[in-house]
Amino acid sequence: MKYIKHIAFTFLLGCIILSFGFYPIDGYERSQISRLLDIQHTLDKGEKYTRIPAGGFASIEDITLNLLPVANKHTDSILKEDPIFAKAIQRITPGGNYSLAVLDMTDPHNLKYASHRSNIGYQPGSVGKIAVLNAVFYQLEKIYPDDFEARIALLCNKIVDSRYWGTGDHHTVPIYDPITQKLTKRQVIASDKFTLFEWLDHMVSVSNNGAASVMYREAMLMAAFGKEYPRLSLEASEQYFVDTPRDSLTNLANTVVNQPLRELGITEDDWRLGGMFTNAAGKYVGRMGGSIGSPRGLMKYLVQLEQGKVIDTASSLEMKRLLYITDRRIRYARARQLDSARVYFKSGSFYSCDKSLPGSCGEYAGNKFNYMNSVITVEHPDGKKYIVCLMTNVLSKNSAGAHMYLASSIDKVVTGQ
Repeated sequence: MKYIKHIAFTFLLGCIILSFGFYPIDGYERSQISRLLDIQHTLDKGEKYTRIPAGGFASIEDITLNLLPVANKHTDSILKEDPIFAKAIQRITPGGNYSLAVLDMTDPHNLKYASHRSNIGYQPGSVGKIAVLNAVFYQLEKIYPDDFEARIALLCNKIVDSRYWGTGDHHTVPIYDPITQKLTKRQVIASDKFTLFEWLDHMVSVSNNGAASVMYREAMLMAAFGKEYPRLSLEASEQYFVDTPRDSLTNLANTVVNQPLRELGITEDDWRLGGMFTNAAGKYVGRMGGSIGSPRGLMKYLVQLEQGKVIDTASSLEMKRLLYITDRRIRYARARQLDSARVYFKSGSFYSCDKSLPGSCGEYAGNKFNYMNSVITVEHPDGKKYIVCLMTNVLSKNSAGAHMYLASSIDKVVTGQ
């Protein structure tokens, strides 16, 4: 293609999977995610790192896929309610605009599922960033169909810049200087450059909207340029958006994130993503169809992730690693009962205030709509393992505390404590 600069592109050996240094916390050598060095250097000095609980210190060897023994089992046959388990979950589920799905997968051959209003659609907010994560790995497989290590090498060696795509979000990102060993947290600016792996980490671990738009952009470029993408220059990538008609870009954006979900049997009503996460990205890419998610639709995805069926087993596992929380736990994941557990988590919120409507309104407490969503996989040291997809729309109230308390109640049901 005319946008490609024909320059040599070599991967740094330090990014190939090594016999030491693993992602997540001990994973800088593998992933080049610099914030991990802050944690690792703190631990190397014999100091305590208190930002995360005990369950956040797992290594790559601890992170596995739980449903590989039943990988051939269809999702619909897994998501059939267990009457006793469903009754126990129903007793602790609040009334009103709560929807949830829970799967106890402690024993893969004796799965227990329960749900409440699980087909109701909600605006998924930042939970939708999982669709972007999935789109990136889907396109990586197209570029390197037979070489997973090459996909990882591309993620941690290719550097892309923010430009306007990454600006406009109040969420900060962690930036670590390995020379001064100083961690700075600030908003993304247009001149920022990070590796693909770091942008993905910013998108998932701290839910930065700018990072999500940057990686949405890169998924589109991967789809457009295919095997030429690894050599695509920053200038040529921007020129592509200048030269391509807006409606074509909008259609591509919609296909890139949603088609991989359809191939997993997840319908438009189950889960779809309607567009970018920052307004500045609308310069070239429009929105289409709106965003929606249901607990059952999200559960379909997480079940297949645990089965190793999302793209392939290696991709499923790598995406699960990126969802592993090694940053501060919030909302549902903050429940004290989960402190010793490994959690793989994404939360999202979307709210709106209208002074003409009754009820108070504030941050995360909209009186027009007030979506708060949490999807989480919990793995306790004693072997208890389960998935929860929770979506709520409780007006005029910050539901973070309610999510946390419900997390404690669900954990007691699954663990029998």
